[in-house]
Amino acid sequence: QVQLVESGGGLVQAGGSLRLSCAASRIIFSINFMGWYRQAPGKQRELVATITSGGTTNYADSVKGRFTISRDNAKNTVYLQMNSLKPEDTAVYYCNFARLIGGGSERYDYWGQGTQVTVSS
Repeated sequence: QVQLVESGGGLVQAGGSLRLSCAASRIIFSINFMGWYRQAPGKQRELVATITSGGTTNYADSVKGRFTISRDNAKNTVYLQMNSLKPEDTAVYYCNFARLIGGGSERYDYWGQGTQVTVSS
């Protein structure tokens, strides 16, 4: 059984920075996507950023220019560097590892337990 362990959340003032990390408890082969999602109180979970096995990144419009996603394949770890944080970034952040199976017709998702990020005014 594989577990994704998140760290790096906390309380910061607006304009501050945090770096989230998510590491698998064991090596996972053939991970096609790594990403971060977040869920704010009273809202649906939304995609924040993804990175493919080839290094292609994608960001939600709300975080472009402020957040950077990166990965270390050898360590099965994904990071989210968050700069210029705003109160609206406050949410529980979840990491996600996605593996395509069945020739890409299906996918299997691994999820972290979530880490709280709170940005004060």
